[in-house]
Amino acid sequence: MGNTREVNGNAAILARINKGWKPNRYLTNMSMAYFADPKDHVATSIFPICPVDFSTGFYYEFLKGDLARDNVARKPAFGKVPPAKMGHTDNSYKCVVDQIIVGVDQIGAVNYQRAGVPASIDPRRSKVRFVSEQQLLHLDILFAESFFKTGVWANEFTGISSGTPGGSQFLKFNDANFDPVNFFDARKREIKLAGRRMPNKLSLGYDSFTALKNHPDILERVKYTGGTANPAIVNEQVLAQVLGFEEVKVLEATYNAAEEGQPDDMKFVCESDGALLTYTTNAPAIDEPSAGYIFTWDMLGNGNYMATDQFEGEGGTHSEFIEGLMSTDMKKTSDDLACYLSACV
Repeated sequence: MGNTREVNGNAAILARINKGWKPNRYLTNMSMAYFADPKDHVATSIFPICPVDFSTGFYYEFLKGDLARDNVARKPAFGKVPPAKMGHTDNSYKCVVDQIIVGVDQIGAVNYQRAGVPASIDPRRSKVRFVSEQQLLHLDILFAESFFKTGVWANEFTGISSGTPGGSQFLKFNDANFDPVNFFDARKREIKLAGRRMPNKLSLGYDSFTALKNHPDILERVKYTGGTANPAIVNEQVLAQVLGFEEVKVLEATYNAAEEGQPDDMKFVCESDGALLTYTTNAPAIDEPSAGYIFTWDMLGNGNYMATDQFEGEGGTHSEFIEGLMSTDMKKTSDDLACYLSACV
């Protein structure tokens, strides 16, 4: 009886191998998957998410001039002052739907299920994560195209390698003669005057951050703050304190720019030599300005602007598909509350 079971077992294994299955010699406690570190995704960490009920619509913009003007006047005897004006205009948003679909071979998946392979290679589990990762990557790319490049903001400066900077120029961050504290103080002053808010976030491309944290002036300001056990270092929190921002965010998201079938061409999603100063709210506010918003629409009516669904393929194909849907509008809402810096290094 034992020999019969052994023969039948070997025959079954051989039959499964002939179908393309490989014996389970894979490690169950590790795999190599180049999913991004979740903290590297940038889009939702810079501008607030604003859920909307309809794919297109309008929002009010109260006139800054009326709000900032002193409309209080001396009351004349036996009379009254004229009513003050508080005007407004409106602007619009339009959320568009993006989609990704990936297939699962149901017959091939049976071998993985029976073999007890690592959970990371389970077709359904891994492809659901793949779809979610793709949506976050796409959101980052939309952010970079909408906000983090030249030609978007009215207030822009460009770095130069030498000489005396002109009106919209500055010495590059890796120039020892660049004065980071005074430069950013001047940009903050301009935004405060134009938009009535002090910029609270500084978003830095990877190379811009590296140049700033190694700048002699920054290092000089922090070198006495450490000791043998805790040496002085310049990270995002330290840089935020030195330059006077609530938050410094390094934009480290990466992507493969190569077409399928071509050698990988890994790049940073956001310009690595760029920088963006903004005033933004942490959440949508009815009486607070923000340099930008990410409008999001739940296209399936389930409250999720990034939705994942699963559906069967055509009869006889023994396939199923995992779908990702997302609907957003990356909207610049105030030029007065932002300043973009290009060619920082």
